[in-house]
Amino acid sequence: MGQKQNHNSDSDLSKETKKRRRVGFSAVDSGVEPKDCIKVFLVSSKEEFLAPESFVLTPVDLSIFFDDDGKIYGYEGLKITIWISSVSFHAYGDITFQSSSDRGKGVTDLKSALQRIFAETLVENKDEFLQTFSSDKDFIRTTISSGEVLKHKVFSGYIGDSNNGLANSATSDIEAVRMVVGDMAAGHLYSRLIPLVFLLVDGSSPIDVTDPCWELYLIIQKETDLQGEVQYRLIGFTAVYRFYHYPDSSRLRLSQILVLPTYQHKGYGRYILELLNEVAISENVFDFTIEEPLDHLQHIRTCVDTLRLLRFDPIQHSVKVAVSLLKQGKLSKKTNNPRLTPPPSAVEEVRKSLKINKKQFLRCWEVLIYLGLNPSDKHMDDFVSIISNRVKYDIIGKDSGTSGKQLIEVPSDFDPETSFVMFRSEANDSSTVQLDDNQTNQEEQLEKLAQERVKEIQLIAEKVTLHLKSSDASVN
Repeated sequence: MGQKQNHNSDSDLSKETKKRRRVGFSAVDSGVEPKDCIKVFLVSSKEEFLAPESFVLTPVDLSIFFDDDGKIYGYEGLKITIWISSVSFHAYGDITFQSSSDRGKGVTDLKSALQRIFAETLVENKDEFLQTFSSDKDFIRTTISSGEVLKHKVFSGYIGDSNNGLANSATSDIEAVRMVVGDMAAGHLYSRLIPLVFLLVDGSSPIDVTDPCWELYLIIQKETDLQGEVQYRLIGFTAVYRFYHYPDSSRLRLSQILVLPTYQHKGYGRYILELLNEVAISENVFDFTIEEPLDHLQHIRTCVDTLRLLRFDPIQHSVKVAVSLLKQGKLSKKTNNPRLTPPPSAVEEVRKSLKINKKQFLRCWEVLIYLGLNPSDKHMDDFVSIISNRVKYDIIGKDSGTSGKQLIEVPSDFDPETSFVMFRSEANDSSTVQLDDNQTNQEEQLEKLAQERVKEIQLIAEKVTLHLKSSDASVN
């Protein structure tokens, strides 16, 4: 890690001595935001390291790695440049500044801060970092050699992982590899990837590399270099936890997913989700879920699952019945009546066959109903009204005073921090919901959420329709 200070010349110093000195109080150091002085580059070769147009990463939040209020103190003209190798995932940092002094808030230990982010992947000098491009060029190949190849295909892009719904990418030779994290090689690989997880996955924390219930699913690109050697490059990965499900099954939960920025918006995120769906079905797990997905991931997931459900014959009759009832005006828009919900038999059949849990199925179900309607149909207003009521009901419950579950702490001699009882309160119990004091503001917020959900349904429906049309065109 390089560090240097820019010094004034002797002539500048002599000029300063001629100036009349003034006595006064220096301003208190206001600090600098890390995002304003740190640049992070992802590079795959020495040439990219030297190129000013190297791929710049946009970290989600650098301030969490710095003490106190997340700012850097004690420096003037501070610039920190960090390069991360996409070959070995080592990192090198170069630190420059004009001056350094304690102006009331101390001097931030920059080396310790970078160590918190990059740990063992941080190398001390530039030459050592550049050497890793040759010395560790086979890092991915050797590391995944003990993994299980699940799928191999020539990849040409998918719909749904780009802003316009259509991703065009060059043909690539792709392998999907699974590794159990309890294995030493998998743990070593993940330890190299942790800095990227910190930087690019919002709210992330490292998984336990000693727990064999964790599994890594890696998407690997194989390229032939100018010397005719096949090079392995990591495109992205996901960390999945395998829970036990009584009596003799398991549940898969996706906890982390990352596609390297240079490969994003080309369909690889969708490819990972499809791979996990196939694993869940082939191994007959109870279901496959995602832990607190961000909006973009949830959007892709719903696109993928809606397409699967459109091809799933056992529920098509139920969809047609719901659409027909809506067109006939026989579905009530009251919040306390069933709201376009599928029959329990369909929910269970989807869970058993497609491994889609109930919550996700209900999100897709609304899209399926929308697809069954004509956008210009007069009953579309009824659909929007029902969705609006459903969103409001889910947030505040029936008549703004829903019955619901509550956790109440109780005294205990066993463990006071983990002792509680749970009960279901009666309707109109004001303690179950914290309402905005301003009823008008609350209504506006609820209406905005409802409109956002309707727009989301419409956008997913458009992308699904586009995909179906492109698939039909390719077949014909």
